[in-house]
Amino acid sequence: MKQYIALAAIAFIMIIGAIISLDLLPTSTIPLDTVEVREYQGEKLSSVNDFRENSIKGPQKVNITSYRLEVTGLVTNPQNYTYDQVKSFQSYQKVVKLDCVEGWNVNILWQGVLVKDILNEVKPLPSANTVIFYAVDGYSTSFPLEYLQNNQILMAYKMNNATLPPERGFPLQLVAESKWGYKWIKWINKIELSDNPNYKGYWESRGYSISGNLNESFFK
Repeated sequence: MKQYIALAAIAFIMIIGAIISLDLLPTSTIPLDTVEVREYQGEKLSSVNDFRENSIKGPQKVNITSYRLEVTGLVTNPQNYTYDQVKSFQSYQKVVKLDCVEGWNVNILWQGVLVKDILNEVKPLPSANTVIFYAVDGYSTSFPLEYLQNNQILMAYKMNNATLPPERGFPLQLVAESKWGYKWIKWINKIELSDNPNYKGYWESRGYSISGNLNESFFK
């Protein structure tokens, strides 16, 4: 009896080996970018887990299959990008510190696309002077168009070499360097070009500065 069991086990192993060798099993994608780095070019980095959870509705879970980034408003060429289409733009990375009004900060290696590359594709109309970002949880904030056109501002999809976790803004987080943390909008799903420089987002409508400049008080 034991001999039959041993022979059956050997036969089973041989069949599985043949299936694998013939590539008959369905293929799956194995993510290889989830290992967080803590140092970049000699600079110490904060951890993905060093952030405090302070979003208005908690971490958002985005269905990436149906996700779209709408770019609309005062543009010649409005777009609805899939996540992969956003990632098809030239990728860049750099270390930028996020300073929160609560008194903490993190130093992170961000990777993503330049906002100005997307703006160049949608072609803002001459009347546009403001860019409004919206998130899936209802959050919003705005920036002067020239801030995004004249600086290397990233929309990140990776941090410390790992894909953004839901808590940190997957699929896209704005790396609003030189701005207070409330301007670093997460879970971005819409960008609107506007002619209203006085637009007030979530915190701005509650007394925070529209500019959000780090060298100024965050209260207006």
